[in-house]
Amino acid sequence: MNSQNQTSAMSQKIFKLGLSVETVSVYLMCCSLADTDATISTKKLSEMWNSTRASLLEGLKDLETRNIIRRIISDQVGNTVYILSDVKNWKPL
Repeated sequence: MNSQNQTSAMSQKIFKLGLSVETVSVYLMCCSLADTDATISTKKLSEMWNSTRASLLEGLKDLETRNIIRRIISDQVGNTVYILSDVKNWKPL
């Protein structure tokens, strides 16, 4: 990432939503991938994640429910690609 031309994908608002530590961690990993122009995918997230696959998938589900991330493509074997949503489109619960 060229810090002179881009800002971080992460929004501080994530810390004010009352999400679980795991869900916030998933969000931070998604932002890290976005900041390096890498694809946000379950495959890449799984390679980075140091807890159970179930907790990763639960975090992704929570982020999707609040429209923090959006699923853009998925295959039949559970490989899914996401994009980060604009903060103004996030949904409070």
